[in-house]
Amino acid sequence: MIRVELTKLFGRRRTWVAIGLLNLLPTLVCVLLAWTRIAPRPGQGPAFLSAVIANGSLFAIAALAIVLPLFLPIAVAVVAGDAVAGEAQAGTLRYLLVRPVGRTRLLVAKLVAIVVFVLVGVVSVTLIGFVVGHFLLGDAPLSQAMVSISGSVLTPGQVAWRTVAAVLLVTFSMLGVAAMALFLSTTTDSPLSATLGALAFLIGSSLLLTIDAAQPLQPYLPTRYWLSFVDLYRDPILWSNVSRGIALQAVYVGVLLLAAWANFTTRDVTS
Repeated sequence: MIRVELTKLFGRRRTWVAIGLLNLLPTLVCVLLAWTRIAPRPGQGPAFLSAVIANGSLFAIAALAIVLPLFLPIAVAVVAGDAVAGEAQAGTLRYLLVRPVGRTRLLVAKLVAIVVFVLVGVVSVTLIGFVVGHFLLGDAPLSQAMVSISGSVLTPGQVAWRTVAAVLLVTFSMLGVAAMALFLSTTTDSPLSATLGALAFLIGSSLLLTIDAAQPLQPYLPTRYWLSFVDLYRDPILWSNVSRGIALQAVYVGVLLLAAWANFTTRDVTS
C-alpha cells in the first residue's frame, strides 16, 4: 500500500513541478547574488544570506531559510490537503475502501507518502542550494569553512552534521503543516479547501507572532520555532529553542494525526 501511494504521488507531474518551483526561487536568488555581488547586511534578510558571497557553500543553509517561511509550507499543504480529499473528489475513495484495505492502513500509507515528499523537498533544496552556491559564488578556504553565528570557526565536519540536523529539523517542522492539512483533508471532499484551511491556520500563526498583544500565545504557535535550525550554527549550540520547537511540533503532529485518524475511521464515505 505504501509503495502504491509513493508511486502515485511521485508519478504525478505536479509533484515534480512543486519540487522544481521550490528550488527555483533559491536558485534565482543565488544567480542575482553572483551577478551583483550585493548581499544583505548581517541580520537582514534570510539567515546566512549575508555570508554566502564569501562562501558559496553556505547557500545550502540560506536556501532553506528562503523557502521555509512560505513556499515550503504551501507545497506541503497542497500535497497533504490532496491526500484524502483528492480521492474523494475524484470519486475513487470508496472504491479504495471496498478492497480489503483498512482505513487506518490507507491513512498511514498516505502519511508515509507525505513524509517522503517533505523529506525529498527539503533535501533537494539543500543539495541544489549547495551546488549552485558552490559553482556561482565559490568556496572559502577549507580552514575557514564557516564562521559560526557566535564568531568561532566551524570545521567542515561540524558544518556537515549540523546541516543534516537542520534538514531533519526543518522536515519535522513541516510535518505540523502536513498533519493539519491531512486532518482537514479527511473532513472535506475539496482538496483546495483543505489546503487553504491549513494555510490560513499558518498565516494566522505567523501574524500573531508579530503582534505584541499576542505574546502569551506566541510560545505555543506552530510557526514559532521554525527558524530555530539557525541555532544549530551557534558555538556552542543553543539547544533551548531547538528542543522547544521539536516538542511543540510533536504535540501538534500527534494531536492532529489522532484527530485525522478518528475522523477518517468514523466518517461515512460516499464518494
